[in-house]
Amino acid sequence: MNLKTHERRSVTANWDRSVGSIAWTPDSKALIVTAEDVLDNPAFRIDIASGKVTRLKLAPAGLSEGRIGAVTPLKNGGFVFTRDAVANPAKVYLADKGKPGRSLSRANDAQLAQLNPVTTARFSFKGANGDTVWGQIHRPAGASGGVGGKLPVLLFVHGGPQGSFNHSWSFRWNPRIFASQGYGVVSIDFHGSTGYGQAFTDSIRQDWGGKPLEDLKLGLAANPDLDGDNACALGASYGGYMMNWIQGNWPTRFKCLVNHNGTFDALAKAYSTEEWWFNEWENGGKPYREDPAAHEKWNPAAHIAKWQTPMLVVLGEKDYRVPYTQGLGAFSALQRKGVPAELLVFPGENHWVLGPRNSVQWHQTVFARLGKHLKQGR
Repeated sequence: MNLKTHERRSVTANWDRSVGSIAWTPDSKALIVTAEDVLDNPAFRIDIASGKVTRLKLAPAGLSEGRIGAVTPLKNGGFVFTRDAVANPAKVYLADKGKPGRSLSRANDAQLAQLNPVTTARFSFKGANGDTVWGQIHRPAGASGGVGGKLPVLLFVHGGPQGSFNHSWSFRWNPRIFASQGYGVVSIDFHGSTGYGQAFTDSIRQDWGGKPLEDLKLGLAANPDLDGDNACALGASYGGYMMNWIQGNWPTRFKCLVNHNGTFDALAKAYSTEEWWFNEWENGGKPYREDPAAHEKWNPAAHIAKWQTPMLVVLGEKDYRVPYTQGLGAFSALQRKGVPAELLVFPGENHWVLGPRNSVQWHQTVFARLGKHLKQGR
């Protein structure tokens, strides 16, 4: 906005990414912003006069951008910023003008050196509608795998669903920690994921069990070097929904499933969630008026007759986004069907597991469940 005339104009009308952080350059001629872009969260320079967007290369030489944050432009043209990736939590970096960043902090190096090293590789394939879909594979470095040298597989399904299992660190669903247990961890940025333009993100609306499931099937099949017959799938929030959807719509594919705070009965959730707008936007209207059938079309509870895969159900009693009764419903359905099931309840947790001790219990329980069903080297 011109402060004298109050005239306004869009600077990034032709750029199809969602900006996260914003910082002015010292000369006020450009903005330095961050935005998700195909598995990374890099920084971009946006010229104010022309609107030209330039992706910056700030990561150390030979590394992907990972997740760039807290970018501070310097008067000499350089930047101070943080960067985290699957292999490490955030570090502080300094990048001189036109050069890659170098680390200024090493606070976690000793602890990280104690963890098993993991390699990460990216891949793409033709997904639903022939669209290009991206994913990642995380493996223990130098691992020989199980049957025939192939690693047992964990299929990670991210939440949101407007999100991404991008190249970033997490203290919850961290693929490095899972891969270090001896698994090949596959994550797919299915239709609905962020970092690929708004049309791709919006394509999941009113199609929760359609294109995303097709992408997951095609993405898993695109990795024949893994032991695809020795696989479990895991997910939280929308990922937990997908575990329930897989139970009835891909019922013989996995040896076990882990459902963390996932929708079980879409219609019941519509009347109990605290997030009304999101639920009605995703399903095309209010459950009792505009299109009641839309809330039933992709409802996992409508396919219980086919449920047969052993499942671990995790829930937090203070979850108001996907109320804990949804998890109880899924567990009860499994019990009534005679399907092996386990229930892990955190009375003090909400939609996430945030307490450190609870996190340890969560990981130990999940790892034990996976180890029970995915016998390595057999």
